[in-house]
Amino acid sequence: MTATLTADKGPTPPPHYLWTREKYEQATALGLLGPDDKIELIEGEIVHKMPQNPPHSTGLTLAQEALRQVFPTGHVFRVQLPLSVGDFSQPEPDVAVVLGFPRDYKDAQPAADRAALVVEVSDTSLLYDQTQKASMYARAGIQDYWIVNLIERVLEVRRRPAPQEDAPFGFAYQEALHLSAGETVAPLATENAALAVADLLP
Repeated sequence: MTATLTADKGPTPPPHYLWTREKYEQATALGLLGPDDKIELIEGEIVHKMPQNPPHSTGLTLAQEALRQVFPTGHVFRVQLPLSVGDFSQPEPDVAVVLGFPRDYKDAQPAADRAALVVEVSDTSLLYDQTQKASMYARAGIQDYWIVNLIERVLEVRRRPAPQEDAPFGFAYQEALHLSAGETVAPLATENAALAVADLLP
């Protein structure tokens, strides 16, 4: 199909195919998409994930270790594994802490309403995680979204998702805290168990 011209608006780009989560999972099951492809489904589009550099890998390891200290039994730590956040999105956040036990998800990926905390470790992907992914997670109703900001060496804590017209997907977090290495933070799900922000930073 080629672009068409209109008198008022100029060239109109051809429509592009939007993947549903169902079709994406079918393609994965058939082996058309695999873990070596380093991709995730974001709002109907298959997006390539950025390769990991040493600071990102270290931040990811530190986040796992620190969070395991504060979450009680009955939570599963999923590292760069799929999370279903609607009919058109299946991201693979760096860390997702979800309710339940590992075998609860042997037949289906966990849904957004099972997520107690979602964490992205960000350097080259920082702006994308602050805008596109934040809006997507907010629309899915995820209450606690953290960005380990390796560029500024702070932890961004985003909470209170709500509709917002100018956000990429119509939702945004109304509360955004920037915490430095000398501060502490507690996940919403474990408010009595705080951890040091420094423990999350390489």
